[in-house]
Amino acid sequence: MAGKIVEVTGLTKQFGAMKAVDNVSFHLEADKIYGFLGRNGAGKTTIMHMITAQQFPSEGDIKLFGEAPYENNRVLSRVCFIKEGQKYPDHFKVRDVLDVAGATFPNWDRDYALELIEEFRLPLKRQVKKLSRGMLSAVGIIVGLASRAELTLFDEPYLGLDAVARTLFYDRLIQDYAEHPRTIVLSTHLIDEVSQLLEHVIVIDQGRLLLNDEAETLRGRAYTVAGASAAVEQFIAGKEVIDREPFGGLLKATVVSGGDAAAEQRRAIELGLELTAVSLQQLIVHLTSGKQTRKAAI
Repeated sequence: MAGKIVEVTGLTKQFGAMKAVDNVSFHLEADKIYGFLGRNGAGKTTIMHMITAQQFPSEGDIKLFGEAPYENNRVLSRVCFIKEGQKYPDHFKVRDVLDVAGATFPNWDRDYALELIEEFRLPLKRQVKKLSRGMLSAVGIIVGLASRAELTLFDEPYLGLDAVARTLFYDRLIQDYAEHPRTIVLSTHLIDEVSQLLEHVIVIDQGRLLLNDEAETLRGRAYTVAGASAAVEQFIAGKEVIDREPFGGLLKATVVSGGDAAAEQRRAIELGLELTAVSLQQLIVHLTSGKQTRKAAI
């Protein structure tokens, strides 16, 4: 399957005087894993709510599988949205959640869901309202994976999960994605943990689109240069500097690379400077911290 399955154009959401989402445009392609990244309150969840027809935009247009999603079960049945703090009826047990999911998602794999129940050590007969925060997150993860929906969105899916359970989620996600390709969106602030899973990165900051690029392109695109202030200033002249930290006669600057990496490494050595790579998480922290010299989508 190929092509765009989500098209967002000029999307804006206003709550009173506050613009939670401000003129955002992007598209999601079929069979790809996206990272939907940004600080808490940046507007990520609001955008996902609008894509899945749970909120109306104030302005702009959304197409899901080429159609408007609102009151359109033909396209919404192809979507699974696992959101933080998902609510269930008080009487629901874990097995009831699986039964409802089986009736909701055309590609539901109950056997796979039961495998995951065992791996995450969930009690099928326990009421959902009596589950721990981590167990509740595991329920959502299981529904999201076993739904095999063509578009699956996970909004901070692992709150309360320990490192072992989070690793289990990442391993199962990548294994099942390889066998059953679909479009997966991970909205998270644990960027380093998921960075190797991501094929494309979309960063939202203060309701605006800050970054929209292939993850492979972004890896190694920024670096930190450190050394004597005068030498660092000489090295970074004309470059896009997103952070600088002076310390006495020394300076550390974070730069978005715009040229030949090998040539820049040689130049740094000539000037007696140290270059270190910036991780995807560090890059996004720099871009969304408000500290950088020039804040621009790169």
